[in-house]
Order: sequence, then structure tokens, then C-alpha cells
Amino acid sequence: MNVPEDLKYAETHEWIRMEGEVGTVGITDHAQAELTDIVFAEPPKPGAKFSAKSPAAVVESVKAASDIYAPVTGEVVESNEELTANPALLNTDPFGAGWIFKIRISDPAELDALKDAAAYREQIAQ
Repeated sequence: MNVPEDLKYAETHEWIRMEGEVGTVGITDHAQAELTDIVFAEPPKPGAKFSAKSPAAVVESVKAASDIYAPVTGEVVESNEELTANPALLNTDPFGAGWIFKIRISDPAELDALKDAAAYREQIAQ
């Protein structure tokens, strides 16, 4: 499983890549593999505000519908509208073109509660 070193990870299999005060959020390679073929994605709308660990988006696969949680508290500044037309990007490029939303983080200290790559690898190995 691909687990990039430069990201932070939530226990619920979301990743966040920080650039200044804005974080790009998606689901991990492990999560997309567990879901299998993703056929629908509903990213949050820009301007939506979420608390850490609250549902922010929905994806549906041929197996199930799943909530995608905000890994941090903040306001959505951009959504990946391309996912609406091509939800399979979550399967084919989960760490690149398959990003879900960008969030302006309210409390950078929340990043400390997320896992680094080594801790996330340990979680998915169990």
C-alpha cells in the first residue's frame, strides 16, 4: 500500500497535505482498495464548515456508501468537482487527482492528533 511520508492521516483513512493554512483532503490508498470500485462522490461545497471527525463528504462504491470525515476543523475553500463526473479518480489516483476538498484549518494544533506515515502503516497492517 502506498503511504506517502509527507501527509498526516486520520484513523478513519483520510489524509491531509498542508500548504500554509490550507489542507488538501482525500482518502488513502488503503481506503479506496477496501471500498473497491467507487461509482459516486459528493464533495462538500465551498463555504461549508466542519469540526474535526465530522462527516464532510460521501462516496459510494459497488459495495457500500461511506462518509468521509474532516480530519481537522475548518472551512472548505475548494471542492474537487471533477469527482462528480469521474469518481473513479478516487481509485486510480487517491493521493493526486482524486483529492476531495481543501479546507482552511482553524486550529493547526489539531494536526498533532493525526498519524504520521509510520503510525498509519502500523494501523493498516493489523
